[in-house]
Amino acid sequence: MGSPVRVLAEATPVTRDRYVDLLRVASLAAVVLGHWLMAAVTPDGVGNLLAVAPALQPLTWLLQVMPVFFFVGGFAHALSYRSLLRKRPEGSTDSVYAALLRARLQRLLRPTMVFVLVWGAAALLIQLLGGGGGLTGVTLRLVTQPLWFIGIYLAMVAFTPPLLRLHERYGWGAFAGLAGAAAAVDVLRFAAGVPYVEFLNFAFVWLAVHQLGFLRADGRLGAGPGLHALRRPALLAGGGLITAVTLVAFGPYPLSMVGMPGEKVSNMAPPTLALLCHGLWLVGAVELLRTPAARLLARPRAWRTVVAANGVAMTAFLWHLTAMLGVYGAMLALDVPLPEPATAAWWAQTPLRLAVAAALTAVLVATFRTFERPAPTAAVQGHGPLAALGATLCLLGVLGLSMVGFAGLLEGRTALLIAIPVTAPAAVAMTLCGWLLVERAGRGRGRGQRP
Repeated sequence: MGSPVRVLAEATPVTRDRYVDLLRVASLAAVVLGHWLMAAVTPDGVGNLLAVAPALQPLTWLLQVMPVFFFVGGFAHALSYRSLLRKRPEGSTDSVYAALLRARLQRLLRPTMVFVLVWGAAALLIQLLGGGGGLTGVTLRLVTQPLWFIGIYLAMVAFTPPLLRLHERYGWGAFAGLAGAAAAVDVLRFAAGVPYVEFLNFAFVWLAVHQLGFLRADGRLGAGPGLHALRRPALLAGGGLITAVTLVAFGPYPLSMVGMPGEKVSNMAPPTLALLCHGLWLVGAVELLRTPAARLLARPRAWRTVVAANGVAMTAFLWHLTAMLGVYGAMLALDVPLPEPATAAWWAQTPLRLAVAAALTAVLVATFRTFERPAPTAAVQGHGPLAALGATLCLLGVLGLSMVGFAGLLEGRTALLIAIPVTAPAAVAMTLCGWLLVERAGRGRGRGQRP
């Protein structure tokens, strides 16, 4: 008997697209590294390295790789939904929708709920004991911010069935429609000054990138050996990069592809047409690397590494900010000098900080990784409306929590979520109730169904 990772790697079907698994791990790893590098902590507070050293902002065109993760999500969601459709019992697709939500969200929501509940309990205890100031307060506010990505991912899963039908009918036209809608939103925002219209691009931009995953699932982004297969990815990469550069150079878009403190316009929140074009060039670029990457992943050791990393990727993503801020907190507590960000002394200290943050993340992963293990797959039965309600509650709860954080629990601190004030306890309650509804609906225990 070999290790679980070795057994799983050796059991991989020859038909599996291993490159997609590599992209999933690599994109999350790039986000983690970016967050660790951008944190500019001093005894006076937490800043952003990109604001301290604006010359580093072009690096965001490499480190802002969330479009790749959502692209990979589209590919996986298309395959998963089609597989469930083939297995469905006689009847409507209602039960398939519930099964899709449970199957795609289980490994996402279980570790997320553990993270939320652990941090919620810790925040309450800290504030009951009179803490919550300084770096501790900043940590309570920041650790939940990356949860926005989970909220967007929830929406992508929920919209997979109708958008996949549009893709199957219109192909590239469905993507063009979403991209055109994103462009129209920016015209209304910047040229016509229409208020609040920009928030529509949380849907149009990210769902357009997601739609590219559907095209890849059908082999329409170019596949196989030879120069002909590289033409479409090359056009996508080149066209996306040229358009993004043009928009930033001559339009109202900032250079940074991540949010910056105090900026009037952000490419990220809400997303802009420039970020969509950035996503196009990234997708094209990673597709150009598909063939050499596939040769690398055919090696057993390389594939085992990817399998092992995929098994803990979400846990590592959830806890990486905890580890980083824990390192800085320990340095402050031990009176370790913190050089001014972006100075030579700061860069010299960076490798050590990253190494300790990585080690602490590994400890947290070892502690919480069990919650990322998938549960046994349920039969393709379920209650679609109940699953949709659960996904909606999860979406609102996770997005609300990413905005409000855990600071100010006892004071009832709020943040606006779609024009409605939301507190951290309310956001946690929505997320928990939504997760339980998705689990129940996906198990097929609705009325008239056997457990």
